[in-house]
Amino acid sequence: MQKSSSKNAVESENLSAKKSKEQDGKAKKHPIALVRGLNRVKDDIQNIKDKDPAAKSIVEILLLYPGFHALLAYRIANKLLKWHIPFIPRLISQTARFFTGIEIHPGATIGEKFFIDHGMGVVIGETTIIGDNVLVYQGVTLGGTGKDHGKRHPTIGNFVTIGAGAKVLGNITIEDNSNIGAGSVVIDNVPEHSTVVGIPGRIVQQRFFVQGQLLHNKIPDPVTCQLNRLTYELKELKDRLCEQ
Repeated sequence: MQKSSSKNAVESENLSAKKSKEQDGKAKKHPIALVRGLNRVKDDIQNIKDKDPAAKSIVEILLLYPGFHALLAYRIANKLLKWHIPFIPRLISQTARFFTGIEIHPGATIGEKFFIDHGMGVVIGETTIIGDNVLVYQGVTLGGTGKDHGKRHPTIGNFVTIGAGAKVLGNITIEDNSNIGAGSVVIDNVPEHSTVVGIPGRIVQQRFFVQGQLLHNKIPDPVTCQLNRLTYELKELKDRLCEQ
């Protein structure tokens, strides 16, 4: 009986020590997670200051930038979704949509230094994957093309700029250092270092961007270029006929 009671006492001591260690481990994790979250918010604010010349102060960004508010709400909702908490993540995203005009599904994957400039009308679908240093302007849709299940939204690489009103649709990939012109509709994969314009989006081989900035005023219209080429060919044929 003495052996049994001593054995039970040792087991209870081990169990209490194990619980104490687990609680200490959780207590240590919480401050680390909080510090990481604060550092991420700090990086988001600095990223806006770097990319938007209109950003005058940190207070202005904290209070007046809907892109920052929507991204902050997304990060909270995304974390809750990963913890398998139902309903609340979507409630947060829809509340953020009501106040900011930006809809980011909690299931989307968004990298570091993501900036939504102005942001009204931006929609980011559930299975969208966005890399680092991506800049999105107002009216952009990263959406699907139907009611397919699984991966049905685009994958955006690093250092990509998507112009105002552009639509990137379906399970396609926009590779690194590419740029989507304003108002374009992209439904096919885009290779690295490409500029896409038009409906449907056509790849322009020239690199009309400097240090990651898309130069909208220098993007040629591929349809106009093709018509000009046909005009030159017709003129050449007409000259030959006149010579004969």
